[in-house]
Amino acid sequence: MAHGALHHVELWVPDLARAEHSIGWLLRELGWTEYQRWSAGVSWRLGPTYLVVEHSPALRAHHRLGTGLNHLAFHVGTRELVDDLVVRATDHGWSPLFADKYPHAGGPAHYAGYLENTDGFEVELVASIGSHPAG
Repeated sequence: MAHGALHHVELWVPDLARAEHSIGWLLRELGWTEYQRWSAGVSWRLGPTYLVVEHSPALRAHHRLGTGLNHLAFHVGTRELVDDLVVRATDHGWSPLFADKYPHAGGPAHYAGYLENTDGFEVELVASIGSHPAG
């Protein structure tokens, strides 16, 4: 494994079932498979990296504009797949962000869909074609 590669991400959520409905659906659509499951959480894996969602009643509600994680960005193969996922995501607890600028909210050379789930987690679905500065 490459030195410095991301090992895993853990998200603490207020409602595990709701997180599985939105985050779990999206990860499965992107090719991630369930990796581990326990009473308070579940994880999905893609290659050597895994993502955990775990219920934590000790935390205040998360919001993407608060201190901490702003969003997760995922590579998506094509612009058509980005479009398809953005449309279908609304049936799985996601709402579009920056719809008035879709699909170029990240700039004219950046094709992406931005979504926010009920619990305030944001994802960015980036078409692999084109360039984008970090961020």
